[in-house]
Amino acid sequence: MKPRLLEILCCPDCRGALMLSDAVYDGGGDIVSGRLTSGCGRELPILQSVPRFVSSDNYASSFGFQWNRFRQTQLDGVSGVPISRDRFLRETRWTSETLGGKLMLDAGCGAGRFAEVALALGAEVVAVDYSDAVDAAQSNLGAHPRFHAVQADLYALPFRPAAFDFVYCLGVLQHLADAWRALGALVDQLKPRGEITIDFYLRRWVNLLDSKYWLRPLTRRLSAQRLFAILQKRVPQMLHLSRRLRRIPLAGAYAARLVPVVNYDGVYPLNEVQLAEWALLDTFDWFASRYDKPQTPGVLWKRLRGAGLDDVEVFRADHLTGRGRKRFA
Repeated sequence: MKPRLLEILCCPDCRGALMLSDAVYDGGGDIVSGRLTSGCGRELPILQSVPRFVSSDNYASSFGFQWNRFRQTQLDGVSGVPISRDRFLRETRWTSETLGGKLMLDAGCGAGRFAEVALALGAEVVAVDYSDAVDAAQSNLGAHPRFHAVQADLYALPFRPAAFDFVYCLGVLQHLADAWRALGALVDQLKPRGEITIDFYLRRWVNLLDSKYWLRPLTRRLSAQRLFAILQKRVPQMLHLSRRLRRIPLAGAYAARLVPVVNYDGVYPLNEVQLAEWALLDTFDWFASRYDKPQTPGVLWKRLRGAGLDDVEVFRADHLTGRGRKRFA
């Protein structure tokens, strides 16, 4: 944890400042371990350079398992393919001119795939995750001078109000019990006229063909380790079948939706090894998450406006994307 982070952290309960004690520093001046104490008496640990505002034993633990197992799979700097960068730019429409020197919140950072992009565009990034996926992000990006990792609850973020110029939350809100409560908490973190981008799975009739919705009532009961073991064995076979079905004229794309596997063949320029690893990663994501709540454009637009945003845009990019700018109080 970089000392600079103390300037924006606060207690999520009393909203008061946090005092640092028992700090252990590394050779570069970052805080490796210590304690944060609030005026209301709450004590919070700093472990492995990450301040912890929640326990790692929570409903999102499957995401922690997932992102620590696939720590670098979706990092553009490792894959050599700008998939995360392209998605970030398409959905946020932010540029290096927009982000340079600005403070940005990455809500639900996973292993840091989008934080890597935002850092490259010049932002200072505070990356938050509820699960210990934050450890993967810290391992990947912690050495960067403008990166901060925090383990915290999106419903009760430990930051001073209106601290951020930009907020993004990609691939996360559909997996929460109450996405709109989380949206309100994220908007609270924005400075007046600050910008936010979020996305959801798109709700549409063709979802009825998606085998994941038939199987999720069963797979959610499995431990992350058990589910992963099953998928590790079955995904290569299902991916092969999905690729064959897609070659069928006209009906192939619909038939392939019946196969419970994520297939990026022809979607992203991945080699065979990457294609198999992304299939396993995202198929696990399908079946392990407790919640999966797609949204419609109309509902998303109304919720963004109701959260206090102006200049609202809702459009289809990689997913159903919503953008807006926080209005003055």
